[in-house]
Amino acid sequence: MSGSELAARVRELLSVDAETFREEARAEAEDLKAEVKSGTFDNTQALVGLELELYGVDSRTDSLRRMPRSLLELIGFEKELGLHNAELQTSPEPLTRYGLVAQEKELQAHVAPAQEKTDAEDLQLVADGMWTVPPTGETASEYLTDSIEQDGIRIGTNMSDAVRYHAMANTDYPSRLALDAPHVSLQADTVMPESLITSIQPHYQVPHAPDLPEYFRYALRVAGPLLALGVNSPFFPPDLYDDAPDSEILADAHMENRIGVFESVLNPPPGHPEEPKVCFPPDFETVDDAIDAIANDRTIVPMEVATGTRFDDRFAHFRHKHGSYWRWVRPVFDGASRSGANARIEFRPLPAQPTIRDCIAFEAVFAGLMESLPRREHPVRTLDWETAEDNFYAAARDGLQADIDWVTRDGARTTVIDEICGELFEFARDGLELRGLSTEQAREYIRPLRERLDRRTTPARWKHDHVAASVEAGVPLPEAIWGMQAEYIDRQDGTLIEGSFADWV
Repeated sequence: MSGSELAARVRELLSVDAETFREEARAEAEDLKAEVKSGTFDNTQALVGLELELYGVDSRTDSLRRMPRSLLELIGFEKELGLHNAELQTSPEPLTRYGLVAQEKELQAHVAPAQEKTDAEDLQLVADGMWTVPPTGETASEYLTDSIEQDGIRIGTNMSDAVRYHAMANTDYPSRLALDAPHVSLQADTVMPESLITSIQPHYQVPHAPDLPEYFRYALRVAGPLLALGVNSPFFPPDLYDDAPDSEILADAHMENRIGVFESVLNPPPGHPEEPKVCFPPDFETVDDAIDAIANDRTIVPMEVATGTRFDDRFAHFRHKHGSYWRWVRPVFDGASRSGANARIEFRPLPAQPTIRDCIAFEAVFAGLMESLPRREHPVRTLDWETAEDNFYAAARDGLQADIDWVTRDGARTTVIDEICGELFEFARDGLELRGLSTEQAREYIRPLRERLDRRTTPARWKHDHVAASVEAGVPLPEAIWGMQAEYIDRQDGTLIEGSFADWV
């Protein structure tokens, strides 16, 4: 698509009347509430799914590579924000032993042949929290901020041609479009800096839609500890760092910078009267409250929504609002058919992981917790929301070394990470057993995360230790970061499909 064609489509999108869109979405929300009350969105069994984001690198230099759109279509991946991004979504499967096996096999069945095809282009697909080596001949700053003005519309040069991404830079919503992290600062004209980060997003479909707030409450309480186990982005591309001593950059590094990137790029500046959209969400008292929260959320890019024969096309405007309801945990209501309609929880805090097995481990543990904690009425539900939020941001800063508050099964308070994660694993095992897995099968899914706890080594800690050792040996920080990234990519090349991060350590 040419720049003028893209600009014309963005301008057309921006001409949609926002108030009319809001009225349509709110009316659909009332219809949705009625369907939820009638049982349409209930399921006889819990279902799980997963989204996996990757990025492309040059297999000879480890530098970031733009992926041709034709190649993405050939390997069956979806385009994402940046030209270097690719996304894969699994089909929903029952939360059973066979369903989890199917999830893993589906990822392997797509990623393995995709790697074979990209290898022919000297391109490697990488699952990682944040890339650090910019394209050959460019700085990260140049790549992330390059844009043009076409017919009065700001267009990001290295963004995909998905119109909604470009429209976001041309609305009146005051997104900051900046990076704000320790010793890092960057200002852009588009949302392109968000393309630094990649994630996995497990989904869990609740059996009885009106009970979603109870599951959601537990999902918020486990967000901090699960993020602490999953952190994977302690470093930015080196040219984004301000002039500071290497030792200070190392000492002040957050273990999971993806959280801050998403918030500082898309939210308004601090102190702005507009409410932030990327944030830790509130508890909901009722499922109607959850639906209202989405319906009343500020829509950045209203659209003329096309409808077809899907059941949830009745809620097309409301479904569109899901896309910019940027909460770290969010409720989703959709379904292509009436029989397939579902209410689910989308768990969004986790960065992309080193291997497929690690991705599945998080999917299984999260789903197991959603099965067990509500059924066993675990008292962590009484943990106040403010503490759950503090836990989340502490985990992003410090990973497994974070100060996290927890309420144990006996109602006692603890900050001991072994006790906290020990209970997570115990109740995840219980939840998986409730879905028919044997004890050994459940433990096998949990084992990759237990290894991280036992060794106190997350992917972020592995990266940080690697870079710190190089700097201590006299290697300048940029070279140390690139050396770590090369080692990460090399180790993943042999373990992404069938290994686990535990093999690295």
